[in-house]
Amino acid sequence: MNTRELEVSVISDLHLATHACKSKKILKYLRSVNPKTLVLNGDIIDSWRFSRNYFPKGHLKVVRQLIKMMEKGTRIFYITGNHDEFLRRFEKIQIGNLQILNQLVLELDGKKTWIFHGDIFDEVIHETKWLAKIGAASYGLITLINNALTPVFGFFTQKEIILFKSIKNGLTKEKPEPTVFEQKIGEVAVKQGYPTVICGHTHVPKDKFIPTENFAIHYLNCGDWVENFTAAEYESGKWSLYYYTETDEEFPNDEPDIPEGKQLYQSLIKELVFTNIL
Repeated sequence: MNTRELEVSVISDLHLATHACKSKKILKYLRSVNPKTLVLNGDIIDSWRFSRNYFPKGHLKVVRQLIKMMEKGTRIFYITGNHDEFLRRFEKIQIGNLQILNQLVLELDGKKTWIFHGDIFDEVIHETKWLAKIGAASYGLITLINNALTPVFGFFTQKEIILFKSIKNGLTKEKPEPTVFEQKIGEVAVKQGYPTVICGHTHVPKDKFIPTENFAIHYLNCGDWVENFTAAEYESGKWSLYYYTETDEEFPNDEPDIPEGKQLYQSLIKELVFTNIL
């Protein structure tokens, strides 16, 4: 098993506790890297669609892998997003190698990188949150349909098809000029003196430069793990986007038996809290 050594890895929009989450791919990625710092850049646990009736074993395995990484020395910063905004009241709380923040500034090789989820720059979230929640519910419905049709897609195409991604790509076209969302981020970054910014939220991975009056901002969107499976990684003095590709490599099954039902939730609390306190 080859493990890549990294200074920093930034991933966002895992949407654990939803049918859209691709926990196997997340787990394989996490097991394939050894970052000194891991940034969970928002929408990690989806409280908008969280249900006691749905938190599969695979999702708990992701949580356990994160805990293992902390035990081995990886610093994890959990930056809150709109889908896990319930954690914003716990900003700056630190438990072992885990810290909860609303934003993060990293100084790497003498340069500052500003990392945040991105929903603060989304007008829909602030002005019509109900519309955003309808969109999230629609996303969930399309995902259920997608999952039901996956065997059919696999038979005819021999590859995974993500309906929501296909619909979105058909309705939107990439333009060379910055979007309103990106331009707002660039303007704030210039005022704060941050040459590099990393966000998530839009589920659209990007690595580009946003021109401003003072200097060009290096803008990265680390994408997501329900459609695009990407991460922003820092190594050898530079940031880049990493695109996960499916691999047949198997990892050793060192997981103990994972409980069902209510026992699973009790186990989750123990994993997240007591393991790190003690």
